[in-house]
Amino acid sequence: MRRTFATLLTVWLWLGGAAMAQGIDPTADWPNTDFGTATIDLSEVRSGGVPRDGIPAIDGPRMIAASRERGLDPAEPVLTVAFEGTAARAYPLRYLTWHEIVNDEVGGFPFAVTYCPLCNSAMVFAREVEGQVLSFGVSGNLRHSDMIMYDRETESWWQQAVGEGIVGVHAGTELRELPGWLESWESFRAAYPDGIVMAEPRGYGRAYGRNPYVGYDTSGWPFLYSGEEPPHGISPLARVVRIGDRAWTLERLAREGAVTEAGVTITWAAGAASALDAPQIAQGRDVGQIRVRNASGQDVPHDVIFAFAFHAFWPDGTWMLAH
Repeated sequence: MRRTFATLLTVWLWLGGAAMAQGIDPTADWPNTDFGTATIDLSEVRSGGVPRDGIPAIDGPRMIAASRERGLDPAEPVLTVAFEGTAARAYPLRYLTWHEIVNDEVGGFPFAVTYCPLCNSAMVFAREVEGQVLSFGVSGNLRHSDMIMYDRETESWWQQAVGEGIVGVHAGTELRELPGWLESWESFRAAYPDGIVMAEPRGYGRAYGRNPYVGYDTSGWPFLYSGEEPPHGISPLARVVRIGDRAWTLERLAREGAVTEAGVTITWAAGAASALDAPQIAQGRDVGQIRVRNASGQDVPHDVIFAFAFHAFWPDGTWMLAH
């Protein structure tokens, strides 16, 4: 029997929601965080029902040649990072769903691969900030249903969807966003036959490949979100491609195939499964995959985020609707 998101919500509330129902203070147990310096209203922060590092970030992941990987389904989504002069790297959502942050580096360049399932935000950031290399963890807290990260060096809080420090000594500091894109495992292998892929993490006992958010992206409302609905009749959990403060609906891109606007070309292709649909990620419905390039053909940093999150973090943003 297909397990619905409503069932998941019941289980989640039973496991961790009791603490939320008792009004847990999300700022508790952070003695080294400077709460006197913040760019947000702390009343917007709420516990996600898990403690700090209850969702464990991965440091220095094992990587293997893509040609050696036998456990991924062709339609499974991966987050691709392809820095010039290095082998392209794939980070499967089957792992990111359970860990949300991967602290990695290549050629001495440190970066973080991040994924927030509740708002479908998958972003890559440089980890060097003001001359210091930071390592990120999952705080267990949410704002507008988006993961709040923290850095282990100063215990500042960072909003994942916007890549900006919100509490602590780094409040107001912006992380440098790097190009990365979601695509199917099959697409990655075809484009990068000499690429490498994150291997299954060891020692965590997670059910990799299983989707703990069954039916989430077809549910009626985001988990732990109390903000406004998006405008223009757009469903809160509709996927949109965000570039800066502009958003294009995936529905429009799938219909038109390619759109050239605002200095970028966005292309859509079928073949990538939703990680937030079926009990097994590989069985998720096809939501397609996009690529964003500028006029010079270079990949552009972007995000494929749920519409409610775009509206929450960019309330004055521009919706690039069909003409």
